[in-house]
Amino acid sequence: MKPIPTFTLSDYKLLKKITKANISATSAREIKLLNEELDRGIIIEDSVIENSFIRINSEVIIEDMDTKKQMKFQIVLPSQVNIKESKYSVLVPLSVAIIGFKANDQVDWELPAGNKTLKVIAVNNCN
Repeated sequence: MKPIPTFTLSDYKLLKKITKANISATSAREIKLLNEELDRGIIIEDSVIENSFIRINSEVIIEDMDTKKQMKFQIVLPSQVNIKESKYSVLVPLSVAIIGFKANDQVDWELPAGNKTLKVIAVNNCN
């Protein structure tokens, strides 16, 4: 069973605004998926969310459960993307797959070649 994502109220509002402002042919699928996650998610006040949940600006380490390879990156707003610094937009498929989840959650990530199962190893919300 897929875990239910949890969003802070401020992230929820910002993500809804981003999805409305960024509809394009290249991101339409991700925006649809992100809206589905926002609609089924749990929304809580910013002050009560645990630090282990993935939010905008979170630094995360994930592991591909098949290959056991790990990847570290930060989820940022579309205007802050910097691939050299491993800062990925909240609208890329990988970010959409994991935002709102927490350390130790396993989520499925749909790729053109098939599904991958990812495990959230660590989350850093120092910002």
